[in-house]
Amino acid sequence: MTTLKNCFNIDDLGRLARKRLPVPVTDYVEGGADDEVSLANNISAFSRYQIVPKVLQDISALTTATEVMGCKIPHPFYISATGFSGMMCPTDAELAGVRAAASRRTLYTASTFSNLPLEDIAEASPCNKLFQVYVLNDQALSSKLLERAEKAGYKGLCLTVDTVVGGNRERDARSGLAIPPRLTLKSMFQYMMRPAWTIKYLLSSNSMSLGNFPELPQPSMGDSQAFTQALGTLFKKDLTWDDAKKMIDSWEGPFAIKGIMSVADALKAKEVGATAVILSNHGGRQLDGTPAPIELVEEVRAAVGPDMEIIVDGGIRRGTDIFKAIALGANACSIGRAYVRGLSAGGQEGVEKALDILTSEFERCMILAGCSSLEEIGPQHIRKRIND
Repeated sequence: MTTLKNCFNIDDLGRLARKRLPVPVTDYVEGGADDEVSLANNISAFSRYQIVPKVLQDISALTTATEVMGCKIPHPFYISATGFSGMMCPTDAELAGVRAAASRRTLYTASTFSNLPLEDIAEASPCNKLFQVYVLNDQALSSKLLERAEKAGYKGLCLTVDTVVGGNRERDARSGLAIPPRLTLKSMFQYMMRPAWTIKYLLSSNSMSLGNFPELPQPSMGDSQAFTQALGTLFKKDLTWDDAKKMIDSWEGPFAIKGIMSVADALKAKEVGATAVILSNHGGRQLDGTPAPIELVEEVRAAVGPDMEIIVDGGIRRGTDIFKAIALGANACSIGRAYVRGLSAGGQEGVEKALDILTSEFERCMILAGCSSLEEIGPQHIRKRIND
């Protein structure tokens, strides 16, 4: 029997999560857009980079701490924003993740589409937190959201720019997933196959709420029409760099733009005042056929120079993946699916397990590569696989 105790890597957590989640929710967590080429490439691209170890190095003392978005963290990775966490962990939603982040002293990113209000998430633990935002059609609502985040003590903002329209996620269409879950004959059978999840989801007061938008129609089990229509009008469709600059000027603190996938856009982000770029194709869930974020690190670093923070988001399943990202020029990685797999497999304990797995793998990789500090990790430790 698979338990958290005998999960030895992130994929093990994914297998355990699949045993606990209904198929439609699993498809939502694990799926990508169209043919899922970007989804697969995000992971496989890491294998095209080989680690070149330096031997006979003094690695008796490791220094792995760093600073990201103005926050000190013990290792160069942290929890990315994921919406609707109540589907993955009905009892605790975002609380499981933010408390796990505090227990491991790392960063947690709260989503605009969290099931719990951003204030409740902030109050749940003392860890540093980022807030992930979109540019909204309603300027007053958008400004109010930023004011709430600042008042609640969030250290930085992360503007997601690659979701003006939803990706074509065919797995969700085939499994009949809706947010909240829609009850059809087919989906009802899938939910009945996971009675523990279904009972917790139905009984939870958080699993179907839209915590940051009490003004909107709130979703209810089996009836998502009003919610879907409201959501469709929420995002600003004519989003431009001017909108990003206005938000940056308004925030006046650490600010990342997530969804950057080119040198030109990274330079534009620097020009408008962003302090960080997050190289991300939304986990392969939006536009299919894009490069993997890890493939862009070298050229983006060469373009933006040494001072701008580069964060890699997408495909991270191993501590060695994080090492490769740092060696190529990134400052840190943010983890989405690796975190959600832990969340789905075991709530707070599962998230802590995911963080511990990546920590152990990353530290072991540093030792075997002959690096005693993050500053020692560099291009000399990376070799592109021949014929790639």
